Amino acid sequence: MITINTSTFFMIIGFLLSLYACVSNDVIQTLGTFLSTTKDKPVWQVWLFTSTILVITFVLGWIINDGDMAFGLLDRIPHPETFYWWHILPPIILLYLTKKGIPVATSFLIISIFSSNTIIGMMIAKSFIGYVTAFILSLILYFFIARRVERAFLYKKNKPISIGWYIAKWASTALLWTAWLLQDGSKLFVFLPRKLTFVQMVLSLVVFVALLFIICYKRGGEIQNIIKLKTNTQDIRSATIIDVVYACILIYFLNLNNIPMSTTWVFLGVLAGREIALYNRLRFITEKKVYKHVIKDFTKAIIGLIVSIAVVLIINQYDTILNLIKHYANL
Repeated sequence: MITINTSTFFMIIGFLLSLYACVSNDVIQTLGTFLSTTKDKPVWQVWLFTSTILVITFVLGWIINDGDMAFGLLDRIPHPETFYWWHILPPIILLYLTKKGIPVATSFLIISIFSSNTIIGMMIAKSFIGYVTAFILSLILYFFIARRVERAFLYKKNKPISIGWYIAKWASTALLWTAWLLQDGSKLFVFLPRKLTFVQMVLSLVVFVALLFIICYKRGGEIQNIIKLKTNTQDIRSATIIDVVYACILIYFLNLNNIPMSTTWVFLGVLAGREIALYNRLRFITEKKVYKHVIKDFTKAIIGLIVSIAVVLIINQYDTILNLIKHYANL
């Protein structure tokens, strides 16, 4: 039986807010292309498909990892003994930034408040390396496939698409959604105990599935525009390739170490490398427009990082800042 004291209340509210905020902000990475290419499908079909994968992934993870829903990525981040009101500030701020369409590094904003400065530094380093790695690999891949593959998709988009591509798209979505859940389980469940009971696991998944329905119903919301502005991403074939590339990079970094990272940065790296390669090989739009999109996305990510770090520093140094204010107020 859980005693609903003040600390438990803030823990539950923090979990609910962070779960919805993280999935809302990061939906562009995992389900963005899927939502764009399944506009003709009923919402319940999209929701049932994504929810089934979600439940299978976390139930198996709960069984294999002895109750650990974060797949070991929170091993270096202890669960707080007491939760306070300021613990729920990061997800509230994240909800606001998501509403504005800013792709925030949610891992920094949500997890950093529970982490030491050493872990925060390692998270930033791993995320930056993830962006660079994704950018380079995407740039190289699309440099070679742009003319033979992407050009065919771009200039023959009105021709019928074979059923094989639809099957591939749903399969690639399943792969990417699973990889993202494995990688980002850390920030989704950071508010909860590191080992969940069966009842806690079931309740958390019920909430997750319910919130996922809202995301599917909204078709991604405002932040979905980042996907829509990229070259031919609403083509089911192009979207499939993006999913596979991104999923493979996530799986690699998942097995690299147990330090959480920003998957948002990895995703933006994939899109940036792709856009630049497609422009240089196909010359489909002006150079100014291509680099404008790339720089704009990177700038938003930097702003999100700065805001995240600022919020964490203010919260972690709350007592010091309050004492300074009181000191100068009494002068």
